[in-house]
Amino acid sequence: MTAPELESYQSLAPTAAIREQLILEHLPQVKLIARRIHERLPVSVSLDDLISTGVLGLIAAIDRYDASHDVKLKTYAEYKIRGAILDSLRGLDWAPRQQRKRSKQIEAAISELEQQHHRTPTEEEISARLGLSMREYQEWLTDIRGLTLGSLENAGTEEEGCDLLRYLSDSDEQWPSQIVERAELERLLAEAIEKMPHLERTVLSLYYYEEMTLREIAKIVDLHESRISQLKSQAILRLRSYMQKRWPQSHG
Repeated sequence: MTAPELESYQSLAPTAAIREQLILEHLPQVKLIARRIHERLPVSVSLDDLISTGVLGLIAAIDRYDASHDVKLKTYAEYKIRGAILDSLRGLDWAPRQQRKRSKQIEAAISELEQQHHRTPTEEEISARLGLSMREYQEWLTDIRGLTLGSLENAGTEEEGCDLLRYLSDSDEQWPSQIVERAELERLLAEAIEKMPHLERTVLSLYYYEEMTLREIAKIVDLHESRISQLKSQAILRLRSYMQKRWPQSHG
């Protein structure tokens, strides 16, 4: 987009031509986000459906974007694209009840062990608390991998979580109360990640910040892709457990 076109977009509603150009420019972003989410879902979920839903989120972002808030369109678009896809998946309720039950059991075990030992529990301790062998526990982690969708976005329970992504950008982002809450939230997340085992921190960093796929991460750390998936699921459950105790539901 040229400078005059961008200036026009920032000050006025985009023309049909500029709107179409923005959609085409950000379509690869939609496909990337959709693929990253799809790789954690059962094969029965259509990638094309996720992309279609993501495009709707992109269009909403373009139509609602306000450059005066000093947030890049790409950042705001990612928030809207991911949100649209996750909302559609929550509506499907595709996850079997047993997977949700196992996820909550692991999360509860992590929370209980942290309270008991005042430190981050090991995999062996978590599996022992659940009465499982290491192999059985790792099979549970593989089984629930799709349930970690949105878990970094939701700090609270699945039903009444705090939407962390809303702190990236929104119309009320510059409210003093929002700025204070966001700073506190970032501090808590950093604190939780710092307490994690090194390998889990590495997986989260490469996946969420470097935007690598599980396969790419597996090659870097020299582990099987399925093991990387297990570590990511476990790391996210640690985050959820940590945040539930320290981020009051009233913030949601």
